[in-house]
Amino acid sequence: MIGFGLRLAVAGGREALTRLVIIAAAVAVGAGLLLTTLAGVNAVNAQLTRYASMYPNASAGDADPLWWSTRQDYFHGRQIIRIDVAATGPSAPAPVGVPTIPGPGEYYASPAMRDLLASHPADQLGDRYPGRDLGTVGPAALTSPDTLLVVAGGTPDEVAKLPAAKQVTSVGDTPALPETTVNLILGVIAGGLLFPVLIFIGTATRLSAARREQRFAAMRLVGATPRQIAIVAAVEATAAAVAGTAVGFGLFYAFRDPLAGIPFTGMPFFPSDMSLGVLDTLLVALGVPAGAALAAQVSLRRVRISPLGVTRRVTPRAPRAYRLIPMALGVGVLFFAIGSKPETSDGQTAVFLPGLLLIMAGLVLAGPWLTMVGARVLARYANRPATLIAARRLADNPKAGFRAISGIMLALFVTSVAVGVITTIVANRGPAPVGSTDAGTVNTVFDEKVPSVPDTLFAELDAIAGVRSTTAIRENPVVTDSSEVGVIACTDLPSTYGRCAEGANVIEVPVGLSRWRESASPATVWPAASLTLDELQRLPVVSVVVGTDGSTTAIEHTRTVLEVAFPTFWVGPNVPGDFESDFADTLRGWEQLANVVIIASLALGGCSLAVSVIGGLTERKRPFSLLRLSGAPVQVLRRVVTLESAVPMLAVAAVAIGMGLLAAHLFLQAQMDYTLIAPEPRFYVIVVVGLAACLGIIASTLPLLERITGPETARSE
Repeated sequence: MIGFGLRLAVAGGREALTRLVIIAAAVAVGAGLLLTTLAGVNAVNAQLTRYASMYPNASAGDADPLWWSTRQDYFHGRQIIRIDVAATGPSAPAPVGVPTIPGPGEYYASPAMRDLLASHPADQLGDRYPGRDLGTVGPAALTSPDTLLVVAGGTPDEVAKLPAAKQVTSVGDTPALPETTVNLILGVIAGGLLFPVLIFIGTATRLSAARREQRFAAMRLVGATPRQIAIVAAVEATAAAVAGTAVGFGLFYAFRDPLAGIPFTGMPFFPSDMSLGVLDTLLVALGVPAGAALAAQVSLRRVRISPLGVTRRVTPRAPRAYRLIPMALGVGVLFFAIGSKPETSDGQTAVFLPGLLLIMAGLVLAGPWLTMVGARVLARYANRPATLIAARRLADNPKAGFRAISGIMLALFVTSVAVGVITTIVANRGPAPVGSTDAGTVNTVFDEKVPSVPDTLFAELDAIAGVRSTTAIRENPVVTDSSEVGVIACTDLPSTYGRCAEGANVIEVPVGLSRWRESASPATVWPAASLTLDELQRLPVVSVVVGTDGSTTAIEHTRTVLEVAFPTFWVGPNVPGDFESDFADTLRGWEQLANVVIIASLALGGCSLAVSVIGGLTERKRPFSLLRLSGAPVQVLRRVVTLESAVPMLAVAAVAIGMGLLAAHLFLQAQMDYTLIAPEPRFYVIVVVGLAACLGIIASTLPLLERITGPETARSE
């Protein structure tokens, strides 16, 4: 029967071969995207795992302890990770990515960091890492080819005094985030892509299902058993799927390296990170053909009942409104969380995750009902034959109309939630608005207060071209949180940062000379402090603020001088927006990944719709031919086909985006007490362009309509 099934698959001449080629091509695209998605998930997980090697946990073991301190620095707005290490014995573990532990006055640097050191003057960057360059940090320690990392050596006494210093006996074996958190993040992202891919593959393998049903029903009438029919159908579907899957593997490996270089998460991947495990390979290699065979079996359900089951077609039962219940329950759970948010992160996950999953499942379950309601409304107000025909067909079988676009609905919901949450967080916690003065302000806050700042340091800073002012801010003994508010003499306040209150000699100022999320202004009036000038001089220094002209040369030279003078910093001297920009860039990386999901899912949705349209046209050749014989113009039939595909897609997109933004708003209200800020216009532009591309793909199938609905079709059928 297997050989017979293979011969039968190509026995229909050019039409049969064309159908197999289309199915194989569709499966190849779907399998390639499926492999890329799985490899992308592995790459993101590899990035997170490598991140763990930079922040190991303190541990005890048989090996000699390694003193370890991870610190942050900045250069031209980019974050530099600096790791200081010191071995306490010969068996101390070496950091990941380097062959040996660097000694005092030695360091390793990542490839991107080495390029940066070589291309800039030493007084701007290189002087921060004096000593002997031992070589390059390997990829095993880098989250990305663009990572800026320095592993510097020191003595145990030196490293032990650094901020967040710890002793470790093993490195790189602790995940960067809890495994459940990583799986949740990657699972949601992967689900947004995998579901449309699987829908696309399933739609492709069901191409010309009605024609195959008729052929298999005829075989049943001449004596074929249900089992024989099942084998023939499985062979036909699996043959095309196997060929398509093999081509999909070829496409994946052909485009893997270029895809790895695209910063989907804000940073590129290493090509080797875009890898497939044995389970991933088997899942696609065996799962896609098996899924094709299963789809073929499902399409034969009427033939199994009776050889005449194909001719006994009735209107399917209309979906009921109860399909909205899961979606309503999910929204209710998020509403409940606004006033009853659990205190622990596990408790919050137990509330928010089920709520989001309920909404996602509810959208898919409610899709046919929403399609039916939209079709009935369209039919009620239809004033053209094409609109009425399309609306009645959708209303009669809304499940079929929704099936091909269900992936679009889920993907748009997931990405709308992600983009809504990220946009709002970036707006509330992203870079503060900065003016011309702020842009050039270099601020270093001491982790341990220093008694005073040498005059020679001020002289060295003042000698830098572009430096306009240098100010030492002292501890405020009156304020409990002295890290936020300090005191200075009025004579030390640069005019660009404000002025003193009337009659004040000593004033209270922020440690950075400007308030959080406010730009420095000469009009700012700082309040008086209840201190004398003599008392002020006896207070320790908590920060040094250097005003520059905003040039990168002045800023980076100033950073370097301050770091050399105060080498025990935890976070290096920074300009306003460094921390917030780094945080915002991370979030924008995930937002970019969400946009990738939108584009990919819409492209897949368009392809699924195109395959569905082609299949529908093939199955309805005779009805359309009869309509043409009765006088219906081809243009009317084209409108029918377009409306049957476009109306559900546009309605689903609107519902999915609306529900996604609602869920994002409820989550933000409950978790952070933020009000949703609408996504930027580019989000809507991406959606509109993607939907327009889907419509264009559908339109490309319409010329087929005129060729297959001629009078000869009505006679031959």
